[in-house]
Amino acid sequence: MLNKVPEVTIYFWVIKILCTTVGESFADYINETLGFGLTNTTLVFSAALVAVLVAQFRLRLYVPGVYWLAVVLISVVGTLLTDNLTDGHNVPLWISTTVFGLLLAAVFGVWYTRERTLSIHSIVTTPRESFYWLTVLVTFALGTAVGDWTLELTGWSPGTSILLPAGLIVAVFAAWKVGAGPVLTFWLAYILTRPLGANIGDYLASNHADGGLGLGTLGTSVLFLGTIFAVVVYLTKTQKDRTELVDVSEFGTSD
Repeated sequence: MLNKVPEVTIYFWVIKILCTTVGESFADYINETLGFGLTNTTLVFSAALVAVLVAQFRLRLYVPGVYWLAVVLISVVGTLLTDNLTDGHNVPLWISTTVFGLLLAAVFGVWYTRERTLSIHSIVTTPRESFYWLTVLVTFALGTAVGDWTLELTGWSPGTSILLPAGLIVAVFAAWKVGAGPVLTFWLAYILTRPLGANIGDYLASNHADGGLGLGTLGTSVLFLGTIFAVVVYLTKTQKDRTELVDVSEFGTSD
């Protein structure tokens, strides 16, 4: 099958950060504002994620709408995994960070041992796609734990907390520009966009008294979901983020 993930362009990173913000704000809205509770919220979004991933795996090429819907849902589920450990079972954030960090290293180790590559430009088999989505899930959970732990240690306001992950991403980008490995720098940036997006979400949703813009979790979720939808529609029409341009009619999809 053709490569199942998009080309890494500016659109990729914009939507990724938007998805991480939605993962934080939408999970908080369903869990806290609507009062679903952590367990029920986790079950609902996990079921939705499984359904979308089934659709994603059945496709033979990258379809923007399905792919990015999976990322949105996996961002919510990854956030909830860490929240369940922290709020539901009182697991310290440093332990969650350590556990998810070791789990990510294990996934990378098995993936590389089996496939001899960690590149997202070669997600052309079901095993590689399975490793890819498992890695994405763990990076969201790890990014949530790292971000929350950083805030716990520093006590920074929502606005100030954006600066650290943003600065680290700039440093990773600079390292890539001077010759650092593209696979390593990609996954480092991918992890760091999680706390960046979450902190942006906190800044937008928090009350003015707490240093935020006061949009609330619902307002932030609607704003970012609408933006994601608009960009995905644009990419569907233009195919600017495809790694291969093909006659999609032969695959039975109108994308």
